[in-house]
Amino acid sequence: MRIKYTLLVVSLMAAGSVSAQSSLFQGAFGQIGIGYEQVDPSAGSSTLSVNRVDIPVNSSISNTNSAIGTIAVGWYQDVAKGFLLGIGAEYSPFAGSAGSINVATQRALPGQNNLSNDYSYQKKNSYNIFLSPAMLVGTNGLAYAKVGFTGAKVTAFESLDYNFTGYSLGLGYKHMFKGGLYGFVEANYADYGSQTKSATNPIAAGRTLTASNTKSLTTYNILVGIGYRF
Repeated sequence: MRIKYTLLVVSLMAAGSVSAQSSLFQGAFGQIGIGYEQVDPSAGSSTLSVNRVDIPVNSSISNTNSAIGTIAVGWYQDVAKGFLLGIGAEYSPFAGSAGSINVATQRALPGQNNLSNDYSYQKKNSYNIFLSPAMLVGTNGLAYAKVGFTGAKVTAFESLDYNFTGYSLGLGYKHMFKGGLYGFVEANYADYGSQTKSATNPIAAGRTLTASNTKSLTTYNILVGIGYRF
């Protein structure tokens, strides 16, 4: 009886030890990714006035498509059998392609012709701080989602900086190869909300020009890359 009891205890302890083993993805990770990004801004509303006399104005803005690169670090923790919860931060240090903005008045300024000017804008960098619920797929796979707080800087009208913040959503898959090395593919969406910038400048003949412009921003990207689980 004692032998049978001892064997039963050993078996239960062994089973518990196996179930308590960490998954391949638990722990700290670092990764780099490259891919394609579409920047989708909206011109919103624009106003222009001279000495408080409003001048109707139209503005339009183009989308851009460009390559993107990211670096990310984080941690995944086993929370239940087959399920993990991660936290991470990622940064994209590269500037995207320049897009165009057209601003045109609908009638002439006093003593001048109608105006139509072209300007540029560029998304220069972005960051994302995220939570990532995940599920093991087989032995070496991890399917995951991302929900984050994100920000990006956009320079427009040559020197006017918009600092956007908003939320991000993502879906992805990681596959562990060997010794902590893994590959991944993911798709992300970010909504940066809208921001209004205003400026007042003196012009000729004692007149003052006041301009206001609202911009909103969303982005989409697809990334592939490699990482290492430490």
